[in-house]
Amino acid sequence: MGSRILTMKRQAAELGRIRTGYSRPNPDPTKGNIPVKSKTFVLTSHSRDYVAAAADLYGGKVEQWTPQRQSVTQWRVITEARELRAILPAGDVLNQANEMWTGGGCERRCDGVTESISRRPCICLAKYGEDWHTRPPTQVCRPTSRIGMFLPDLPDLGVWRLETKSYYAADVLAGGLDTVLQATGGTGLLPVRAWIEQRTAVRAGKTKQFQVVMLVPALPKLRHALSGPISTAAALDPSSLDRPAIAAAPADVPDYVAEARQCRTVEDARAVWHRANRAGHVDPKGTDELSQRLVQIAQDIAAGVDTQTGETGEQGDDCVYDVEVIDDQGDDEPPTAYPSAGWPEVAAPGGGGR
Repeated sequence: MGSRILTMKRQAAELGRIRTGYSRPNPDPTKGNIPVKSKTFVLTSHSRDYVAAAADLYGGKVEQWTPQRQSVTQWRVITEARELRAILPAGDVLNQANEMWTGGGCERRCDGVTESISRRPCICLAKYGEDWHTRPPTQVCRPTSRIGMFLPDLPDLGVWRLETKSYYAADVLAGGLDTVLQATGGTGLLPVRAWIEQRTAVRAGKTKQFQVVMLVPALPKLRHALSGPISTAAALDPSSLDRPAIAAAPADVPDYVAEARQCRTVEDARAVWHRANRAGHVDPKGTDELSQRLVQIAQDIAAGVDTQTGETGEQGDDCVYDVEVIDDQGDDEPPTAYPSAGWPEVAAPGGGGR
């Protein structure tokens, strides 16, 4: 049996990232690239194969790309997809922090109360007050939200990391996800829809345009999201949740065929059919497979065949029955051919008799 390091996070492999923006070259070579807010999702990865598969699925052109302040070339596709269908892994998959990044890496990471690197109270809040998030990113941290999700129609098993630095998206993502986690306990997979939504807000007399990533359960009805974990099959095909359930065979149905094969007389075999008939497990007309198998066993017994081995044994005349075909039978009589030694009175399903 294997063993694990208990402090490891055990994260799924990250195949690539889902972004809501990109950068384009600045006409002034002395200045950095110009950031662009994208109306469609941008997928990036170190693997060209993954990006090419995404381009085939979502549209767009595969191109080489080097992230800002990095030297390693990656691949990206600015897709034509305004919406993504994805599956969230089990557990709380949302990671959020107020972060400030510089050329030397992450300089600050704060939960809104304590800055974890310096162990000081929130620096942005202390310096700029409650509206610190309205200031430019060169002065304050940026609310950063990350969610790892499966894109089931792309290759390989691993997550694609959705990342957004929107203050408003951070609040929307947390609220929606917490509602679902409260209902499901985070113990199962969850199909979701993600899209980029354009919004505006008026602050200090000025209209600000921004975008947020909306993430909602992709289920036929709200009750499916609030009624507990769903199966993996339902996560892959949410529409199956609204299909009529296929009735399962009762688990407590006796094995009438096995019982009949233990019988040594036609009377006992017929009694098995009676019990199945009263319980409603056979068609009184004898059109079902179980009735036909029970009648065949009775005929084998009448012919002197060992129903356990299929062998014919030596029997006395008093154990041999002629077989006749009865054409006119009541609905509660054993069907088709049976031995002429006579069957006892039969009870209809739910009635009396033996």
